[in-house]
Amino acid sequence: MSLPNQAEFVIIGAGIHGLSTAWRLAENLTAAGESIEGRIVIIDKADQIAAGATGIACGVVRNNYFQPAMRKLMAHSVSVWESDPEAFSYHANGYMQISCESMREDVKQIHAEQQAIGYESVFIEGEEESREYMLNMFDDWQAQGITSVLHEKPGGYANNVKAMEGLSKKVLDLGVTIVLDTEVTGFVSAGEGQRVTAVETSSGTIECDKLVIGAGPWVRDFWTMLGLPSQIELKDLDGNVHENVDMWVFWQLEEGVLEIPPETLVTNDGKVPPVLHVDTDAPLYSVVDGSLITDQLWGIYYKPDWGFGGIQGGAAPWKVPTPVDEVAIDPYGPASTEFVASKEFPEMWVSALAHCHKRFEGMMDKYHKEPSGGIGCMTADSFPVIDTYNENVTIIADSNHGYKMLGVGCLVAEELMGEKQELLEPFRFSRFKEGKLHPVSNSPYPWS
Repeated sequence: MSLPNQAEFVIIGAGIHGLSTAWRLAENLTAAGESIEGRIVIIDKADQIAAGATGIACGVVRNNYFQPAMRKLMAHSVSVWESDPEAFSYHANGYMQISCESMREDVKQIHAEQQAIGYESVFIEGEEESREYMLNMFDDWQAQGITSVLHEKPGGYANNVKAMEGLSKKVLDLGVTIVLDTEVTGFVSAGEGQRVTAVETSSGTIECDKLVIGAGPWVRDFWTMLGLPSQIELKDLDGNVHENVDMWVFWQLEEGVLEIPPETLVTNDGKVPPVLHVDTDAPLYSVVDGSLITDQLWGIYYKPDWGFGGIQGGAAPWKVPTPVDEVAIDPYGPASTEFVASKEFPEMWVSALAHCHKRFEGMMDKYHKEPSGGIGCMTADSFPVIDTYNENVTIIADSNHGYKMLGVGCLVAEELMGEKQELLEPFRFSRFKEGKLHPVSNSPYPWS
């Protein structure tokens, strides 16, 4: 579809945030009896929807967060996934956090606060009790040193591309315009920090009243276009002020696929299991040569996935060393994958699977290299920033929490219609200077 000359709402990014924002905007306008035609336009530089981070996301939907604000935000998003599981290709199998002693108190607190907001979960603690719980689910469970299990009954995973096809159908059926193969090249405004009046693209210029940027790992580039600061002042939880802190940090997200029948990983009663996440400090030994891979805290997550055609999952990410300009311009292009790919990941991940389940022993040759993971653009504290700048520009910087946050675009849409959303307040940009940061857990993951 060609680019129109003007629209009330212009949305950059045809991934999960752009599509969900447009969906709820269109629903609200339709419910109010207003016409949608020509009012909402989504722009994406790719030739198809969900071509970036959304399209290769592992699709896990969980509420396993140590941070109360994240937990409330995710509970809302889970409810959105549950609103139409067929359209969203959503599998409500649940989610399990399986942890060693150093994380027990953190996970116990997560469980207590999940109960406080009515999010159903079961918490098992004690080494023998945890082992028994896991053996009741998998008779070949063999992970050592596990002292707690948090079993979230809601949550699960969605098939990434199919879910977005379902969401885009909702958007198109409501009359939203999606313009692909169109790259944003700049913005027109009255001056520095002033209202954006138009978006310049490779297909021409489109005037707008309100602009939404939901560009995943490319957010840093749009942030720069708007003249926003690359370094910020940050007050930590102890009240210490830090100057010239990088606003954006890039992490390599380690994910892969074990190319075996997905039904290899079913429970003792033949059912599809919850998504499994294991964090442990038990020594991890290689399935290739028996050597020690690590005796430090490590973590993996995995699930049977018929969309990926095997057992899909990942491990804790690692920070991409600076400079990253040549990578960050196209975080999901072929060159970026080669630039930062970890040669150690396949052996570590398959060894970790075998550490947890006997059924995965001797399967190193089944590892399949496939586009998954990629580079994530994290904020200064690794949590989302969702705020309005230059008077009329809303930026959804998801800090790699993106795919599971289906509800964020819906909340942003409500704010665009004039209703401030309490769930988004803890994610404003001002928190850095005000010292209202989110608490940090003992997890090996920067976003947990």
